[in-house]
Amino acid sequence: MINHGWQYINIDDGWQGLRGGKHQGVMTNSKFPDMKALADEVHAMGLKIGIYSGPWVGTYAGHLGSYHSVNYHHGKYSFVKNDVQQWMDWDMDYLKYDWNPNDVYHVKEMMDALRSHKRDVVFSLSNSAPWGDASQWEKMANCWRTTGDIKDTWESMSRLGFNQTKWAAYTGPGHWPDPDMLVVGMVGWGPRLHYTRLTADEQYTHISLWALLAAPLLIGCDMAQLDDFTISLLTNDEVIEVNQDPLGKQGTVVKENESVVVYAKPMEDGAMAVGLFNRGEKPTKATVTWKNLGMRGEQKVRDLWRQQDVATSDVEFTTDIAPHGVRLIKVYPGNSRLQATSGR
Repeated sequence: MINHGWQYINIDDGWQGLRGGKHQGVMTNSKFPDMKALADEVHAMGLKIGIYSGPWVGTYAGHLGSYHSVNYHHGKYSFVKNDVQQWMDWDMDYLKYDWNPNDVYHVKEMMDALRSHKRDVVFSLSNSAPWGDASQWEKMANCWRTTGDIKDTWESMSRLGFNQTKWAAYTGPGHWPDPDMLVVGMVGWGPRLHYTRLTADEQYTHISLWALLAAPLLIGCDMAQLDDFTISLLTNDEVIEVNQDPLGKQGTVVKENESVVVYAKPMEDGAMAVGLFNRGEKPTKATVTWKNLGMRGEQKVRDLWRQQDVATSDVEFTTDIAPHGVRLIKVYPGNSRLQATSGR
């Protein structure tokens, strides 16, 4: 997966022991006997490493957070600077900062501590950031959870994924709304893992929608049990290219009719990534016109999952879509710059 852009290995809640060391930061427990050595090993693979904390006295799993008090939630004494210095000594590259609801005071406190060091650390907020403060998250965090925890069901995935449009104005390079991780492969907790309950079509919808939303792509499945289908979902370079497009635009709804909803995402090269989704229970046909997309002239249509051109038209594209399925396409080359500037 490293050859397809995946680069962070993140440790979630459960690594924490007691406070100590030269910084009086949270030290590791017996599961992580040498965090610096682990980080060095991950870096030697050409990957980056992330860690977890929160501004409560205790985390969700009952480990030490970045505050100290006799009260369980927000404490009186902050150890944020201490913990950040410890993470810098370990060469951490990513922080998931987790509590609910996120508040500006504690986000800014952690942002300032991280930015007081030269190390480039992705600052990820969880769970979840109120939309009313979106302009603050955009300034202070690299990504922020917009939802509660996702489950590997159609109801959960579709409800979260298809309700992200209000965050589009705050999406762009360096700041990304996060509708939670991808629930593909073997998911669950500890030894009690199960294969995702999403059907194959629902998984295509899941990955396609997150790609169009320019959402952070995170997986929590057991990588030792990745099957060929899951690997194919996570390593399609043309789909990942939609997600990682440098323009950084979030795809938004351009057409909606009964069970069909069409998302479009402008790409840096002038092309348009388009997802035609069937949220209904029966197969259906769907059409997107170049007028819907604000495009003109002859366009090629490329199926991104199949990685092949499938049509050429100067009007529209029509396709069959399975229940809970998607057709993810790229419409290119886009509007003619010459035509737009020539006055003809």
